[in-house]
Amino acid sequence: MNKKQALPWDHPRFRSWIAVGRSCQMMQTVLTRALADLDIKPPHLDILINLYRFDGISQQELARKLLVGRSNMSMLLPQMEKRGLIERRGDTRDKRVLRLHLTDAGRHTAEQAMTIQTDLIERTLSTTNLEQCTAMAEVLEGVVKALQQEFAEEL
Repeated sequence: MNKKQALPWDHPRFRSWIAVGRSCQMMQTVLTRALADLDIKPPHLDILINLYRFDGISQQELARKLLVGRSNMSMLLPQMEKRGLIERRGDTRDKRVLRLHLTDAGRHTAEQAMTIQTDLIERTLSTTNLEQCTAMAEVLEGVVKALQQEFAEEL
């Protein structure tokens, strides 16, 4: 490292960077524990929520929304299908496309999990007023947009 090069912790925005990273890690840990009784993990929850909102979404669209590769989808979806949470059905127009649907059990699990997640969000962010939450969301959405523009090929 060049002696003239700034160290990360000397950067004025380093504290924010660390706070975002730590809060994401901690929320994932807490959410994982909270979902344990449902026998699902945050990646399963992400899938369930998206299928709850967008019934019949294709596997490719789902992977794009979740910012994950097809390999991740090909691991998670069969597990969820085997548990009876989702169904994969062929597209009526394009036989190469598989559409994803929640089963009744999947819908029930999604609703339970969303209640857990919503409660966790409320408990965690209740010390922050709504204006601060909105401002924080806007700042972080700007970070996401900047990352997408800068690293579009890698994301």
